[in-house]
Amino acid sequence: MSALYLYPVWLRLWHWLNALLFVVLILTGASMHFSGTSWLLPFDTAVPIHNTAGILLTISWISFVIGNLVTPNGRHYHVRFRGLFKRLFAQMTYYGYGIFHNAPHPFHVTENEKLNTLQQLSYIGVMYGLMPLLIISGWSFLYSVYLPETLFGLGTLWVIAMAHLTLAYFLVLFLIVHMYIITTGETLITNLRAMLTGWHRESDHDNCANAARD
Repeated sequence: MSALYLYPVWLRLWHWLNALLFVVLILTGASMHFSGTSWLLPFDTAVPIHNTAGILLTISWISFVIGNLVTPNGRHYHVRFRGLFKRLFAQMTYYGYGIFHNAPHPFHVTENEKLNTLQQLSYIGVMYGLMPLLIISGWSFLYSVYLPETLFGLGTLWVIAMAHLTLAYFLVLFLIVHMYIITTGETLITNLRAMLTGWHRESDHDNCANAARD
């Protein structure tokens, strides 16, 4: 059994705080969107909680970006374009077919690469694409009184609301997929345990098999 320390304390704290904020935002967002539903929070209660969680999420996201700039963790988001599509196809084939037929994993975690190509592109798209757009749309809600009444010939508030809601749905979908991927490690809790302890562990048999394929 080999072990790599891939998740420093700051990253684990950020990850679990981000997860908590996401849950709070989903619950309060649904409470506002479906106001009047008995099993959700009252609208007047959900709004300040949602706004506070949104502000904290903004701070959390900025911390993540800065952390990747000043620590070695940022190297895991540097895309290797050579052989990109080949690696991406192999990973998609594994998740779509191979994993259900006990096929060996096409990716081997190393100190310099802890994310497979599909994970890397997904996380880049979410953390550097969808997240800042979600945050911008959320802050636009908070300061909508300073915005023009119309945008693209439509009511500005409606445009912002639809953009914020659509981005939220995409991120909820990502969260669901992310939770599934957590279970695809060597055991059901291998990946979860890594984000709790900081250590990624693989059996030596898997390491040898992956090294042989490389």
